[in-house]
Amino acid sequence: MSKILILSPAHPLRGGIASSSERLAYAFQEQGHDVKIISFRLLYPNFLFPGKTQYTDDPPPEGLAIDTLVNAINPFNWLAAGLKMRREKADVIVVRYWLPLIGPCLGTVLRLARRRNTKVVAITDNVIPHEKRPGDRLFTRYFIGAADAFVVMSRSVEDDIRQFTRTKPVRYAPHPIYDNYGAPVDRETALRHLGLPASDRYILFFGFIRKYKGLDLLLEAMADERVRRLGLKLVVAGEFYEDPEPYQELIRNKGLEDQVVLHPDFIPNEAVKYYFCAADLVAQTYRTATQSGISQMAYHFAVPMLVTNVGGLPEIVEHEKAGYVVPVDPAAIAGAIVDYFERDRRAEMTRAVVARQKDFSWERMVRAVLE
Repeated sequence: MSKILILSPAHPLRGGIASSSERLAYAFQEQGHDVKIISFRLLYPNFLFPGKTQYTDDPPPEGLAIDTLVNAINPFNWLAAGLKMRREKADVIVVRYWLPLIGPCLGTVLRLARRRNTKVVAITDNVIPHEKRPGDRLFTRYFIGAADAFVVMSRSVEDDIRQFTRTKPVRYAPHPIYDNYGAPVDRETALRHLGLPASDRYILFFGFIRKYKGLDLLLEAMADERVRRLGLKLVVAGEFYEDPEPYQELIRNKGLEDQVVLHPDFIPNEAVKYYFCAADLVAQTYRTATQSGISQMAYHFAVPMLVTNVGGLPEIVEHEKAGYVVPVDPAAIAGAIVDYFERDRRAEMTRAVVARQKDFSWERMVRAVLE
């Protein structure tokens, strides 16, 4: 048994990294390890956070020790937090890294928290961000100097890490399935909960909305005459992290008002299953990507996917089996949608999705960290 600290956002902070770090803590506990999550009392100043709130109203996860310790913008706190973590005498510190802006905080805390026999393993969601800012490389280099080894969830992130270190070990483990949003429900129950007619067929775009996620490309594809003739509905479920007006204008200009269902709010954990179980197809029409937790939600709820050929998405979705991998192009996206619905491919692709679920286990992630 090891003493493991996970340095990551966690409850009451919301979002995919918090949720997956909590699930990772459970996975370590299931293998007999002593685990505590060290989370943030403040992650972003409110004026820098693009959404409505950083915090969730969901109840705290049961059976997890979470210490909301770190203030990401207060260097004096970094010293106190690092020394407090040092007193925990951890065998392993697992740290999540997703944004260079957090690099100075994490790099300083880790340098203070580690003892001679403490190993620091970074799970790097991103190394070079989707939206670049001054200081990105400097902050990332400082953080990487504080870690002993890295676990990546896509090969593209491994390539990015090698721009900063050639000697430290890197292990690939694909993003595990998000199985902490409840068991699947039947389609009728899901549609009834969302107030959607059972007579329609639905494409789901899920998660917060930013330019790099390519919702506009999907809207352009929905306006393609081949897709219009199918009478499909697009459900957009997620909070806008940028001005929603360009998307609303695109919907108006393309005459998509009757085809698009907007739920522009953060989706609480207990509601996630209804969106995925109502969907016939999950679309991730990203311009850039590393890996995506949305794919792993789709795997859990056994829904085929349409993804663009960027980052690690093609590693997760096998083309023409669990879904489609297409160029970053509205016409190609539309072509895949037409193929899926006109040829009624849901049953065969769902079987392929289910067959791959075992490849994305939390045990594999735990093993990668410990190895």
